[in-house]
Amino acid sequence: MAAAAKPKNGRLCSICNDRRAALKRPKTLEQICRECFYAVFEDEIHKVIVENQIFKPGERIAIGASGGKDSTVLAYVLSELNRRHNYGLDLFLLSVDEGITGYRDDSLETVKRNEIQYGLPLKVVSYKELYGWTMDEIVKLIGLKNNCTFCGVFRRQALDRGAALLKVDKLVTGHNADDIAETVLLNILRGDIARLSRCTSITTGEDGPIPRCKPFKYTYEKEIVMYAYFKRLDYFSTECIYSPNAYRGFVREFIKDLERIRPRAILDIIKSGEDFRISASTKMPEQGNCERCGYISSQKWCKACVLLEGLNRGLPKLGIGRSRVLSNEPNKDTKQTNGTKNMQSKQCGTLDF
Repeated sequence: MAAAAKPKNGRLCSICNDRRAALKRPKTLEQICRECFYAVFEDEIHKVIVENQIFKPGERIAIGASGGKDSTVLAYVLSELNRRHNYGLDLFLLSVDEGITGYRDDSLETVKRNEIQYGLPLKVVSYKELYGWTMDEIVKLIGLKNNCTFCGVFRRQALDRGAALLKVDKLVTGHNADDIAETVLLNILRGDIARLSRCTSITTGEDGPIPRCKPFKYTYEKEIVMYAYFKRLDYFSTECIYSPNAYRGFVREFIKDLERIRPRAILDIIKSGEDFRISASTKMPEQGNCERCGYISSQKWCKACVLLEGLNRGLPKLGIGRSRVLSNEPNKDTKQTNGTKNMQSKQCGTLDF
């Protein structure tokens, strides 16, 4: 019997040596076909999950879903691996509505379609329900300079609150290798030893109520984009309209420049972060609970409560920089100050469902 005809044009896949190569892997620079790319992409994530013992059979897992490429691919791949390898997990989608008109409202429509496409239940929590403020209202008050501080702090806590409502065992996020490398450099630049010591951990918050896991820790952002493109996954690709000057953006550009020179630079930065050893004499923040809302905090008040108190007093910059307790008095109706509206202070994390 005659051998199967080989492709006349282009290189053969370096893995199967049969089909024509369709892409060059950013991580390894191998030229491979789509089918082999799907296989190695999924197998690498499965290997990370198994070797790090991220999940246990029967666990309830919330997937942080924004509608973007990372969380969409994470939801799709976890659903596939859960069925293929019999993880025995109950998966849920968890989204946060920050209240950004023309951005989050559109991306949430994508998540709602993913809910149907992947057959995963969806829970949405909003800043308005939790804090009494939307990001549109916060930006109107404070401008574009420090808005990412508010959003990052509020979103992190909102995810934990949503995960608690779903009564899940773990929360998984789509943080990829690029994100983690950026965080390592950011923490070095900020001199943030506490965060530097844990930012490369694949699972964090194990001492808290709901641990967070990052199955994409060693997965390149470019490969996630390629996987979503070739699989024709339904995701939202517009960047947040309020983050053009985010500090992280400058580090991201630096990482991209390094990657162009040396593709393994991303993994090398992560490995460097893993190998950092903090001196035993270094005083680390002691974790406790916020006196106001009960959320985990190393201060008397958590950062979200400090920021929220500043907003409700009409002095939003009061919460920027070092955290400090603004007042131990009960919240009172705030009068209109600096152009803010009359509203009753809402405790951080309060849910009025």
